[in-house]
Amino acid sequence: MTFNYPIVLTSLFFLCFIFSLLINYILLRFAQTLGIRNKEEHQTRWNNNAKPALGGISFYVVFLFSFIFTLLLPHTNFGFNVQIIGILIAATLAFLMGLADDAFNTQPLLKFLTQVFCAFIIIFSGHSVVIFQNQFINYLVTIFWVVGIMNSINMLDNMDGITTIISIVIGAFIVSLNISLFNTDSYSTILNLGILGALFGFLVYNFHPSKMFMGDTGSQFLGLFLAVMGIDNCWNSPSLNSMGGFPIVNILLVVLVFLIPLTDTFTVVFNRIKAGRSPFIGGKDHTTHHLFFKGITEKRIAVLYFLISTFGSILAYLLVFRFSYVLFYISIFYILLVFVSLYLNTVIKKK
Repeated sequence: MTFNYPIVLTSLFFLCFIFSLLINYILLRFAQTLGIRNKEEHQTRWNNNAKPALGGISFYVVFLFSFIFTLLLPHTNFGFNVQIIGILIAATLAFLMGLADDAFNTQPLLKFLTQVFCAFIIIFSGHSVVIFQNQFINYLVTIFWVVGIMNSINMLDNMDGITTIISIVIGAFIVSLNISLFNTDSYSTILNLGILGALFGFLVYNFHPSKMFMGDTGSQFLGLFLAVMGIDNCWNSPSLNSMGGFPIVNILLVVLVFLIPLTDTFTVVFNRIKAGRSPFIGGKDHTTHHLFFKGITEKRIAVLYFLISTFGSILAYLLVFRFSYVLFYISIFYILLVFVSLYLNTVIKKK
C-alpha cells in the first residue's frame, strides 16, 4: 500500500491545531495564575494586565505528540536517532527552565547556564554548525546561536502576537524548504508541522487583544526549537555554496529567515548599552514599542512584522533554489533596509 505523505502531514497539522485550541481553552478556563507575578513585585512589561502565561504548555504537549508521531511514522528510519533524541532532551530542559521562571522568577544567571547546557546537548547530539573549516569555531558559533536565539525569541515576546507570528513564518519556511527538497518524511518537516499547528492554535488566544501570553515557558522552548531548526536548515543548508571560501550565502540565509528577532535584539541591546543600562533588564524600548509610540496600532505592527518576515523568507527560499548575484545583492539591500529603518525609528523621537 502506498503511503500518502501529503494527506498524512496535512492531517497532522490540523490535528495539532485542534489539539492546541483545546489545550489552551482548557488551560485558560481552569488555570489563571501561572506566569502572573506578585502584584507587589515591580515589573517593566508592555502589557500591565494580569494574564496567564500558558502558551508554552500547549507548545510542549503538541511537540511531544509530533515527536511520537515522527518515531512511529512508516518508511522512516529515525528509531532512537541521537539527533532527534537530542532535540527532545534540550527542548524539555528549555521548557522546564521557562516553566520555573514563570512560576518562581528564576535568576538570570541560572537561565543563562541552562541555555548554555542546552547548546551543549544540541552539539553532542549532532546539530552543530558545520560551515567553517575550524571545528572549534563551529562549536562556538553553535553555542552563541542557541543562547542568542533563545534570548532573542524571549525578548521579542513583548507585544501581542508578535513572537507567535514570526515563529509561524520561520516554521513555514522550514517546511517549504524540506518539501521542495523532497524531505517530506524528515523530522524537520514533521516536527515543524506540529509546532505550526500549535502556534496557529495559540494565536487565536494571543493575537491582540490577547487572552494569554506564552511566557518564558513558551519563548524558551520556541527559541531552542527554532535555533536547532535554523542550524539544520539554514546554517547547514546543503544547497548553498561558499563565496571565496567564506560561507556568506549561508549567513545571509540565516539573517533573512531570522531577520525580525535578530534586528530587534541587536537594536535593544545596542541602545541599552549606549545608554549605560543593562541589556538584561526589560523595558518598553523594543522596535515594536517605538512603532506604537509613533501611532501605529498593535494589530498593524503585527501585520507589518509578518510582511517583513515573510518577504525575507521568500528571498531566502529563492536564494536556495534560484540563486543569482542580483538576488544576492537584493537580499543584502533588504536586510540593511529593514535594520536601518527599525533602528532609526528607535532613535528618532516623535515631535
